[in-house]
Amino acid sequence: MKVAALVRNGNANQAFEILEKEKPVLDTFDVLIKVEAFGLNFADVMARKGMYDAAPALPSVLGYDVVGEVVESNCEEGNNFVGKRVVAMTRFGGYAEFAKTDYRACAVISENMNAAEATALATQYCTAYYAAYECASLFEGDKVLLHAAAGGVGTALTQLAKLKGCEVYGLTSSDAKIDYLKKQGVDFPINHTKGDYVAQVLKQSNGQKIDVAFNSVGGSTFKKDNQLLEKGGKQIIYGAAEMADSRGNIFSKLNLVRKFGFFTPISLLMKSQGIIGINMLEIADHKKMVLKRCLEEVVKLTEAGKLKPEVGGEFPVSKIGEAHAFLEGRKSTGKIVVKWES
Repeated sequence: MKVAALVRNGNANQAFEILEKEKPVLDTFDVLIKVEAFGLNFADVMARKGMYDAAPALPSVLGYDVVGEVVESNCEEGNNFVGKRVVAMTRFGGYAEFAKTDYRACAVISENMNAAEATALATQYCTAYYAAYECASLFEGDKVLLHAAAGGVGTALTQLAKLKGCEVYGLTSSDAKIDYLKKQGVDFPINHTKGDYVAQVLKQSNGQKIDVAFNSVGGSTFKKDNQLLEKGGKQIIYGAAEMADSRGNIFSKLNLVRKFGFFTPISLLMKSQGIIGINMLEIADHKKMVLKRCLEEVVKLTEAGKLKPEVGGEFPVSKIGEAHAFLEGRKSTGKIVVKWES
């Protein structure tokens, strides 16, 4: 089979090569998927830049989400998926013509669901669903702050928050994305490059603070979000994109830790606040039924028309470097997907 292999760290247009590789060997509970399309995530960018410690050694096959047909199973439960079209989360290995994953990381989708939209459901929408509905438990009237609101997870969080009747404050770095945020339902789109976003949020909210902050940036924004957090509020942290702008050495990592700052649990106790970190790969590894539940729920909501994944760009596999550069440039909205050419 062919794979889009990461062969060197660094520049997106020089990092990948199309190589031949043996099909994956299935472990217990695994199914094999013939891949139509695979999605890109910001963690892929971090891995390409050599800044993601969990990434496999070079040459490696990245990729966390795929859409395709299950063609083989290594367990009785997985046999129910054979011959069916699925969206699935993979533990790397998604940038390939065939990918394996645990059957519990799969959900059946209809034949007419757009492949590009479906790829967003595995990582972005599962992350958003787990964060918003299982960790934060959003309620009607909650004030919600979203970082990178125009991105894949940001789009999913907006849609999920609006389904609950929340008031959404969405941060972006570009005026060009303001209309997109309004279209998604963001009540107060804010360009954080045009002044301190803490002040901008408080101005828009008439001085009222935030109930839940969803943060994919980390670093210095953690302390700012803490300033905005209401009594009983929660910070949900699911990324550290601020580190992507650094060189990735030990000093930059220590600087990121410094920017997060230090806090004591006593302050959380006194204000009845919470801080929750999310890594869906860890959930996928150790809480497989949680992942299964989240994936099935977002597929159900999408099939019912209540969620609408946005596609930010579609690329053939021959242009995977361009796709990576596009995502890294943070000019995209929605999901970036790569398709195998027939």
